[in-house]
Amino acid sequence: MLNYYNLELTVAGTDEAGRGCLAGPVTAAAVILPRSFKSKILNDSKILSLKNRELLKSQIEAEALTYGVEHVFMEEIDEINILNASILAMHRALQKLNLDPEHIIVDGNRFKSYQNISHNCIIKGDGKFMSIAAASILAKTNRDNYMEKIHEEFPAYNWKKNKGYPTREHRAAIEKHGITKYHRKTFKLLPDQLKIEF
Repeated sequence: MLNYYNLELTVAGTDEAGRGCLAGPVTAAAVILPRSFKSKILNDSKILSLKNRELLKSQIEAEALTYGVEHVFMEEIDEINILNASILAMHRALQKLNLDPEHIIVDGNRFKSYQNISHNCIIKGDGKFMSIAAASILAKTNRDNYMEKIHEEFPAYNWKKNKGYPTREHRAAIEKHGITKYHRKTFKLLPDQLKIEF
């Protein structure tokens, strides 16, 4: 069972999805949950089934006091780097909240101060605190839905399945077909050693 961070404060949890991908945006969410929020299955989005992620997405969107989701796209990632893009996505998600948090809790170990609101970075926070876990659910489900849509435009890369992550299949498609407008051009899209020619 995950915990609340601090019942005395209005706390926003924030997390991102897609940081290690070769294609598509990095997506962040910020969530403020009511103190009454309960869930037996809420956890880090990466360890949940698709069915449970979708159930939780609906519950979080219905019951959260406020939430925001934001994509930062490939061109901006290439311009400012993935770490800065991840933090920017979290800041933009926080901007969408219609309630000002008194404190922000962030999954991971890197963040830049947002509007002089106090914050804590928590490694593996999405497995410890409800609002970060809720943000991880919204970030992942919204990003996955986006990748499934652009899969229809470029089905050879199978983004519907790999969501833009560097799977063997995805790298093979890049080698065969080249890159698309959705690929991050500053990322190492192929390993240095390609297939040996026989």
